Amino acid sequence: MALSISTVVLLGVIVFIFIRKGGMRIPHAIVCALLGFYLASTSIAPSIHSSGKSVANLLSNLNF
Repeated sequence: MALSISTVVLLGVIVFIFIRKGGMRIPHAIVCALLGFYLASTSIAPSIHSSGKSVANLLSNLNF
């Protein structure tokens, strides 16, 4: 688990740098996808899932 969390932190820092630098290329997208896969295997995954579900429900209830 310690290796997984440190990998998530490393990938998170890399994604943050890519976002600050600007421009999304294919290698950047691959790193972002890897971050997502590693986050899915951590203990924070249920919180991320429930937050995403809440945002989706909120957006679906908006009337334009």
